[in-house]
Amino acid sequence: MRELVSLALQFNFKGLLVEPSSNVAIQAFRALFVGAAAFIVDAGLLWLIHLTGIHYIISAVLSFIAAVMVNYYLSVKFVFKEKASVGKSGEIAVYFAVSLVGLLLTVGLMWFFTEIAGLFFMISKVISTLIAFSWNFSARKVMLYRNHIRG
Repeated sequence: MRELVSLALQFNFKGLLVEPSSNVAIQAFRALFVGAAAFIVDAGLLWLIHLTGIHYIISAVLSFIAAVMVNYYLSVKFVFKEKASVGKSGEIAVYFAVSLVGLLLTVGLMWFFTEIAGLFFMISKVISTLIAFSWNFSARKVMLYRNHIRG
């Protein structure tokens, strides 16, 4: 956390966002930006697909798949620059397996918050995304880059 704060106080955006780092706080900070970009894709597609008359749960699945592809590319490029502990094909498999659990969390939580709690489905999407983000980052860090944990 000290390194993250130090880089932020120095306005070292290159160190915060671009240079390789195995520091968990810096990676989590970067993952927030990557997650935000993926969320924009996810929420935007969810809304657009739903406007065509497709049920919000099916729309959520389709938009989530697109967002996972964006998230994977950006995560490998900016967040987890170190090599995965399982090789490239294992990295892709684990990444998408973790994302599948994230999808199940998202869909289950969206259903709960929309159908049971009575929230608008886009509000449910925001809440479920925040919870799924925590799962996705933590699981990927531990399962794929556990040899590079430093904080």
